[in-house]
Amino acid sequence: MTIAVGSLSIAERSYDAIRADIVFGALAPGGRLKLSELAERYGTSVSTLREIFGRLASEGLIRSESQRGFEVAPISARHLQDVASLRLLLERHALAMAFKAGDLDWEGNVVAAHHKLSVIERRMLAGEPVERAVWKGYDREFHLALIAACGSQELIDAYVGVYDHYLRYQMVAFVFRGAVASDEHRGLMQAAVARDTEAALGLLDRHVSGCVTHTLGLGILP
Repeated sequence: MTIAVGSLSIAERSYDAIRADIVFGALAPGGRLKLSELAERYGTSVSTLREIFGRLASEGLIRSESQRGFEVAPISARHLQDVASLRLLLERHALAMAFKAGDLDWEGNVVAAHHKLSVIERRMLAGEPVERAVWKGYDREFHLALIAACGSQELIDAYVGVYDHYLRYQMVAFVFRGAVASDEHRGLMQAAVARDTEAALGLLDRHVSGCVTHTLGLGILP
């Protein structure tokens, strides 16, 4: 029984590591996934990797092709637009619920998450080098904090899945819209503290649509 638990722990750690590397761009979109190389890289077996790949394929993060093996799911302008629309649908709904149900602890977590993100954004605005995974990690944490009090773990899980697809595009394009994005984040935090749902929804719409427009304008997506 102890061996089984240990094996499960190793498999879960490998899944988390591979998933994070896909989401944050260490495993590039469209890149081939060679079982033998990745088994050594992540310290797991080929059979466990196959199970992990099946799990990630069900999430749309990798795909399997007959005779060709596995590859990281590619990206495209159309997919970005679809993912952004779905993100807005879920986040708007969850945010409105969280603003109604959120307590003082929730409010404190939102403020704390925004503080960490704002520190990173100030460094970026000042031209300091910032690792993009650190920046987007705090960005992800802030948006999750905003909806954490929605009362539905299923909704949060669905949102996380969609957000991480969206995050892949930001990692590829390194999308930072400067003071505009920083101001939108601050406005979302202030709206949360004031429980101003209408203002927050308007900011969220501008925030996501602005990011999509900026990314598409770079002309780097197929």
